[in-house]
Amino acid sequence: MKKIIMYAVASALATVALIPVNYANASADDSQDPHIDGNVQFPPTRWHVVRHTFRVHIPKNSKEISQISIQAPTNITLSTSVDDIIVEDKNGRKINTNVSVNDKTILLAFTEPVAPDTQLEIDLKNVKRVTGGNSYFYRFFAKFAGSSTQTPIGGASFRMGY
Repeated sequence: MKKIIMYAVASALATVALIPVNYANASADDSQDPHIDGNVQFPPTRWHVVRHTFRVHIPKNSKEISQISIQAPTNITLSTSVDDIIVEDKNGRKINTNVSVNDKTILLAFTEPVAPDTQLEIDLKNVKRVTGGNSYFYRFFAKFAGSSTQTPIGGASFRMGY
């Protein structure tokens, strides 16, 4: 009986160790700074074309955000179609955004500044993964309403799934 339990525990630990992990850096909810709350890849396998989704949290103590720019990793190719980039709030309502893609940089300019205490979901569809490397790291920057300075708000990475 002890052998069966030991094998079950060993199998469970091995299974957990092999599950791919997505990383996102996050700050406390009472922060004044917008930050990346999470990220996910679909499908979570080694498929060539995937969707990368990010959650950006603008805390209640933050200033309004007028723009977000995303620097994509060098080992992916972004879709040039602005229809492949969707920005919604946590309730699934589309946020009016002027989207532009210039090589590895995505610029999301909001038609109305995004208010504090908002969580955005940014979907990047038809992301093509280039061979070479097993991780992908995105950098995020925001412009506060009334400012022309880009402020780093964090990063998010994906490990290639198995």
